[in-house]
Amino acid sequence: MEVTFLGTGSAMPTGDRMQTGLLLTHEDRRLLVDCGSGVLHRLASTDAGYEGVSTVLLTHLHLDHVADLLPLLKARWLAGEEHLEVVGPVGTKALLDGLIAVHGYLDGRVDLQVREIVAGEDLTVAGFGVESRETRHSIDGLAYRFAVDADSDATFAFSGDTEAFEGMARFVAGCRVVAHDCSFPDSVDVDGHPTPSELGAAFADSDVEHLYLTHLYPHTEGNHEEMCATVGESFDGEVHVARDGLRVTIS
Repeated sequence: MEVTFLGTGSAMPTGDRMQTGLLLTHEDRRLLVDCGSGVLHRLASTDAGYEGVSTVLLTHLHLDHVADLLPLLKARWLAGEEHLEVVGPVGTKALLDGLIAVHGYLDGRVDLQVREIVAGEDLTVAGFGVESRETRHSIDGLAYRFAVDADSDATFAFSGDTEAFEGMARFVAGCRVVAHDCSFPDSVDVDGHPTPSELGAAFADSDVEHLYLTHLYPHTEGNHEEMCATVGESFDGEVHVARDGLRVTIS
């Protein structure tokens, strides 16, 4: 499995960081996880392109995770692609119905399929085995574990937007690589997102080998080394700061 970080920023994107989006690939399978503003442009620069990605999996419905959904649909229509599947938590269908109602000329341009899921489901999305659990954020959301297929062990997990807590660390146990929200340095008092010290404490007993910090607000600029070191005071694995365009191959 290969994970490409398309967007590692937040609701306040910078010139270097688009909003949230990840591309998972394995052999001929491709899955886009979240689709925030700027992700479509990052996707266009990959080998898959937006023509090659027909399924989107959403962690939650905040704007910085869904803003490029309709631009993706339109780009696929203009490229001659015929369908798009969007999978996400309860409310995903209402979101897409509302967007299509506002932009009515896109209605029916592609075969749009929407699948809503709840925490605890084990499912197959774009050929990948996916497990889900609830997050701790300002709205309902889901974190995911990914395996190359439904019969394999999960090797990668993505937290979505969430506070750090031991239940999340248990959920991602056994995954070699985890991308986790770490939106702010310790100097910022925040709810719904973790600081480095909170993330490190939650993962103190984790068997995760590589922890990638993502969903980075501009407040983190200039503090990345310190943030990694703070997480590493409690967490025994390797800590990395994700960046747009980074590709991670997970054997």
